[in-house]
Amino acid sequence: MPPLVEPASELSVDEVRRYSRHLIIPDVAMDGQKRLKNAKVLCVGAGGLGSPALMYLAAAGVGTIGIAEFDTVDESNLQRQIIHGQSDIGRPKSESAAASIREINPYVNVVIHNTVLDNDNVFEIFEQYDLIVDGTDNFATRYMVNDAAVLLGKPYVWGSIYRFDGQASVFWADHGPCYRCLYPEPPPPGMVPSCAEGGVLGVLCASIGSIQTTEAIKLLTGIGDPLVGSLMVYDALEMTYRKIKVRKDPNCAVCGPNATVKELIDYEDFCGSVTDEAAEAVVGSTITARELAEWIKEGRDIDLIDVREPAEYEIVRIPGSRLIPKGDIVSGAALSELPTERQAVFYCKAGVRSAEALAAAKAAGLKNAVHVQGGVLGWINQVDPSLPAY
Repeated sequence: MPPLVEPASELSVDEVRRYSRHLIIPDVAMDGQKRLKNAKVLCVGAGGLGSPALMYLAAAGVGTIGIAEFDTVDESNLQRQIIHGQSDIGRPKSESAAASIREINPYVNVVIHNTVLDNDNVFEIFEQYDLIVDGTDNFATRYMVNDAAVLLGKPYVWGSIYRFDGQASVFWADHGPCYRCLYPEPPPPGMVPSCAEGGVLGVLCASIGSIQTTEAIKLLTGIGDPLVGSLMVYDALEMTYRKIKVRKDPNCAVCGPNATVKELIDYEDFCGSVTDEAAEAVVGSTITARELAEWIKEGRDIDLIDVREPAEYEIVRIPGSRLIPKGDIVSGAALSELPTERQAVFYCKAGVRSAEALAAAKAAGLKNAVHVQGGVLGWINQVDPSLPAY
């Protein structure tokens, strides 16, 4: 493919020294490095994938790097989000990442977008850049990033990670498929756990983030064969890479000839957070962590059920609870273990999985069952801050 950007007029003497290992590669050389200097790249997210991507984009000499990130650094981030450090805990991730970038390469212009990326600002922000690197971890934002990129005619590099597995691709509707061609519809709510629920091997972020950065450099400079129309699938346990062909969907809702999505939509509603059954089940059957603490203090006859996974239960739990994973309840395998005489109280990490378990329990006849809003994190924040959060 042709280079995405035109070359800058020149490199300074200091820049020639800094990028000398690029300059002696015939495929990159002075022309490619000047294109990197003239490039403007936005990273959506400064977390697991954004960290290595931002650091290597800076080291490579990308002239302008934007950071779209609204979150703050938490201690649990440091296992994988290597652009941040211990002293950054509590600091806005965008500011922490910007400081690290300036330390890596003072010749980079860093632009901070310390805001939630949404329908109201995504066009305005994306229009400032040549290329988008997507490091988001939720489906609503992924679909919004894709649709905005398609509608603006911009390419973006996508990555996804979970436990030991990763995926990466380049979506550019002008030259190949978009994200919706690969995933026309989001998965049903609750089917695909987030990294916060299922975990991720920290170094996996570097594996996929480095692929994203490599693809960005290839697109900007016009070298190599980018992953347009291909999906790279990585299995860290087997140490295998598979390249799968992805074709443009002629019926794609956003990039097909008969596209029906011609403007941004309500992505939270499109993706959903819980199933309709769960949303209905929690109405009038939700208690807070403080209310649960009062129930326990009063000696109310309840059966407190933790619906997370065994590994999470080992980390932290609400005292007096027992473990029945959500999957066993929803599948029906553990319905016989649910109480018939006592009131069931379900909780998970933050309240999503317990809502799904509650719906299954009510369908099985436990009409007085309830779930705890905010889950064990709510318990830690409202009742017992001495317990470890994760």
